[in-house]
Amino acid sequence: MLNTLLLTLGSAALHSPTLPDPLPLVQDDPKDLPDKRPEVKELVGTLKDHAKKRGKEDAEAIATVKQLEAEFGKSGLKDRATIAKDVGNVLKEKRKEVDGVTDNKLFLQCATALGSMGPESSKVLQSWIGHKNHKKDVELQERLILALGKTKDEKAVKALLDLLSHHEARIQGAAGTALGNYAHLDQKVRKDIFEEVLKALTGVYNRMQGDTQDIIARERYDVIAAPMTTTLQVLSKHDERKPPDWRHWWNKNKKADWDKEG
Repeated sequence: MLNTLLLTLGSAALHSPTLPDPLPLVQDDPKDLPDKRPEVKELVGTLKDHAKKRGKEDAEAIATVKQLEAEFGKSGLKDRATIAKDVGNVLKEKRKEVDGVTDNKLFLQCATALGSMGPESSKVLQSWIGHKNHKKDVELQERLILALGKTKDEKAVKALLDLLSHHEARIQGAAGTALGNYAHLDQKVRKDIFEEVLKALTGVYNRMQGDTQDIIARERYDVIAAPMTTTLQVLSKHDERKPPDWRHWWNKNKKADWDKEG
């Protein structure tokens, strides 16, 4: 019985939509941390050297990115800006395509690392979202968007909202997930985000319902429904599943206090 229960819970976890990251623990004020440290300068130089080797030393570059990610939390403001900038600069490097697929492992690692380097990494990430050199790499674009959300930088909200209408469903879904990281913001801002996510989700739902033969609309809805619904739940502290139910709830509660206990 116990084994069956554990298997059931494990399966449910694997198929549950990814929740936004919890709020970070209180950390040391970077203003009080040491700056211009020699170890950071050395690691940045090492990363540049590995990244320029046209993929031959990407494994070493990935390891260095992870080291810089660890150093970021120990660094003062100037070192943090340097780390975020130079990890982002790795995406300027070119990698060969094999059978039409670019070896993007290093780029993916950089995007992931930048997600933990907010707010210093916010502008860096935004500069690569939709960039001509990488816009065809949907996997990387997803990773960049999710990382931008993880910075929890309020100045990035508009960029993420703009992506809710992207022509690529996976980009829409990533933007929906990323916006779930802003549940800590003022209630007015959360409601604005909620309304835009609901609008995007409802628009695709209505197209799907309006033409049951529209396979593209069905496939798009299947991609965006879970991440956007999860974000609606996180922002509102309420639970609905279908867009019409969310719309009904929103119309009744848009002016209510969502943070009121009970």
